[in-house]
Amino acid sequence: MNETRYFEVGEHFIKITFVDNKYNNLGMLTSFFPFMVGEKKDEELLLDIVIDDTTKPIEKSRRDRIRDFESGNGNIIVDLIEGGGYQFIFKDPRGAECGMFQIDKNCKNVLCALNGTFDMRKFGLQSTLMLCYAIAGSFKHTVMIHASLVRHNGYGYAFHAVSGTGKSTQVSNWLRYIPNCDLMNDDNPVIRVIDGKVYIYGSPWSGKTTCYRKIKAPLGALTRIDRDDHNWVEKLSPIQGFTSVLPSCSSLKWDIPVYRNVCDTVTKIVENVGTYILHCLPDKEAAEVCHAGIAVKA
Repeated sequence: MNETRYFEVGEHFIKITFVDNKYNNLGMLTSFFPFMVGEKKDEELLLDIVIDDTTKPIEKSRRDRIRDFESGNGNIIVDLIEGGGYQFIFKDPRGAECGMFQIDKNCKNVLCALNGTFDMRKFGLQSTLMLCYAIAGSFKHTVMIHASLVRHNGYGYAFHAVSGTGKSTQVSNWLRYIPNCDLMNDDNPVIRVIDGKVYIYGSPWSGKTTCYRKIKAPLGALTRIDRDDHNWVEKLSPIQGFTSVLPSCSSLKWDIPVYRNVCDTVTKIVENVGTYILHCLPDKEAAEVCHAGIAVKA
């Protein structure tokens, strides 16, 4: 029997259907449980995703290879489908193929086939959902950002950086030393521009930290972490903010409409929200200096 569930992520609705299969089931999506909602009309959906292992690759004569790259967590192979849309194949870090999806030219309808062990299939499905959400969301003034996100006095503060630089450490220090803070997400929050206002959301994608919260806050600031031998905050101009924030946002640089949409949304974000660089040590003072420099004043 097929299993269909609806989810709300960043105030966008996703329909996911598991075609009857002994390997694939809702247990692959435990991080999505807090985002589960009741049935929605088709016109309300951001994405309509069907997981069906009988889905076959598009014939080679009807697709063109445009990318084969290392994602940092395995290889991704991308083909452009004749008439529009893409086919993606995911390989895990060992090189084993674990998932394939085809998304139509309208960036809404998705067919997905999974392969391998439960963990491989789960990895393939999570990769599919993240990428499809980033693609479809780009047409709705929505971006996913690789960042750690803390809420303080009702505002969300996102910290982004090259992996290993210390964004999670900075958030941990805010949680420890700055009153009235809680963790919203630790890896991939969602940012939306709605009627000229910028909001940030928890998501089902939070890296190694179990923080899957259906939660929303006005975005207070975006701050890049750079290591230094003392703690100080540098406020950026909108142009500087754009170049700082854009590399941390999920996108398809080779897809002109999607990339243009992401750039337009990031432009709106940095025009309306403060962007900063925190030059810092991983200590208590860094959190205090950062808070003093970026927090929205009551």
